[in-house]
Amino acid sequence: MAELHDRLREAVRDAEGRDREPTAAVIDSQSVKADATVALTSRGFDADKKINGRKRHLLTDTLGLLLAVLVAPASTTDRDAARLLLPAARGRFGRLARVWADGSYTGHLVDWSAAQLDVVLDIVRRSDDICGFQVLSRR
Repeated sequence: MAELHDRLREAVRDAEGRDREPTAAVIDSQSVKADATVALTSRGFDADKKINGRKRHLLTDTLGLLLAVLVAPASTTDRDAARLLLPAARGRFGRLARVWADGSYTGHLVDWSAAQLDVVLDIVRRSDDICGFQVLSRR
């Protein structure tokens, strides 16, 4: 199944006039409520979102095509998940050199990704004076 997905992504990138292998990506996460049937060992509580469940951590290319995914308990911080997701993605996509992320990925992760993976992690911050939803470039 992964091979089929990779071929489809490469075909879409070809059709868009892009190289088959991405050099840049975007990382983000989404907390999702878990049903009572989901084992307690695979879910946690996301204190920021007030959600008991799981968190999907996604890495996409700049076209929005899926590169990697990690499902973890919602209590897993974005930085901790990125330390698992980024090395795996860097191993599969050797040309990956830049990743854009929101403010939840700040801290030592920026230095770590540069030193360990040779990947620049750019943090795209939202302005403090903006209220509500607003599309930010590169996020």
